[in-house]
Parts: sequence; C-alpha cells; structure tokens
Amino acid sequence: MVGKRAVQKQSLPEVIASDLRERILSGDMAEGEVIRQEALAEEYDVSRMPIREALKRLSAEGLVQWSNNRSGTVTKHSLEEIGEMFDLRILIEIDLFRRAIPLMTASNFAECEDILARMEASYDEDDVGRWGSLNHSYHTALYAAAQRGLTRELLDRISLQTDRYVRMHLSVMKQREPAKEEHRGLLDCAKAGKVEEGCALLVDHILRTKEQLLSLVAANRAAETD
Repeated sequence: MVGKRAVQKQSLPEVIASDLRERILSGDMAEGEVIRQEALAEEYDVSRMPIREALKRLSAEGLVQWSNNRSGTVTKHSLEEIGEMFDLRILIEIDLFRRAIPLMTASNFAECEDILARMEASYDEDDVGRWGSLNHSYHTALYAAAQRGLTRELLDRISLQTDRYVRMHLSVMKQREPAKEEHRGLLDCAKAGKVEEGCALLVDHILRTKEQLLSLVAANRAAETD
C-alpha cells in the first residue's frame, strides 16, 4: 500500500501574494506603481477577497502601501531609508556572523558550499531572480550557527525590503564577479576561523552594494523627473 505523502498546501491568497511579491522584487511592478484591487482580480481571474488578503500580507511585509482596501502603491523608499536599511543589515549581520563563525560545523560549511554552487550557476545563467533568493539563503546559512532566532526574524524583514534593490544592483551594474569573490571569501574566512577578517569583509561587501546602489537609484530617479 502506498503511504500518504506530505505536500505543502497554499491558500489562494498565499499563491497570489507569492506571485505579487516576486513581481515587486523583480521590478516587474515598479516602486510607486499604483495597485488597483479590481484590476488585479481581473488579471488573476479571482474575486476581490483573495486579492485583498494577499495585499494585506504584502502591506505587513512593507512591500505595499495599502490603506483603503481598494487601491494602493508599491512601496517607494527614500534614498535615506534605503541607506538606513543597509546600515541596519551591517549592524545585524556582523553580530550574527561574529557569533556564528566559532560555532560553525562541517554541516554548516557543506550547506553554504551547496548554496554557493547554485548561486554561481545562477550568475552564469543570468537568472537574477533565482540569485536573489539564493543570496538570502546563503547569508542565512552563514549565520545559522549563531542560533539567534529573533535577530534572524528581524534580518529577514529587512532583507526582504532590500532584495529588489540588490537585484537591481546585480543586473544593471554587472556586479557578478565581485559578488562571487566576496561570497566565496566570506566562507573561506569562516572555515579558517578568521572572525575579524570575515566581519571586515562582510562590512565591505554590504557597504559597496549600498554606495553603488544609492548612486544608481538617485540617477534613475533624477532621469525620471527630467
């Protein structure tokens, strides 16, 4: 007799929220873009109720500004807010990485190696969307040994906000090779137990992304107003 297999079940609002989230993170739905509940219901061929629930979830995540249950916009962060998010990432990730390195095991290293290999493949395949997801998974795996659940939850929320900007940075500014080298370097430092060297590299990694990205976003917004 064939046993039952467990499968992950998703409700309709979850499915729609997942698709909308990816459209926002990929830039398919641009920051500041108007969102109309009726139009989405027609596009997804569903009633307005699952659309409303999906948008409420995205609003809680900070990806959508949604207030009147009829229309809203894709969240548009100011340059100062974008910079602040990356500054918060530095504070949180350095603490996690410093705690994690002395506790990392062969299993942690193997997981990081596996994700890193898939990330490098996504670079070669020019799959920025897949890279974005794997990038988050890689950093999560680097810090897992720290076992700081509450800190990780906070970082997950911030990382979700920065993901679309990081993808923009990678795709437009062609930062694949520097990113590959820096990600490999972080794991090498962890394996060698070089805590301070690894943390310094992580600061440089996030700061470089922040500075180049802010310049890119500022230039894009200036061009839009001309």
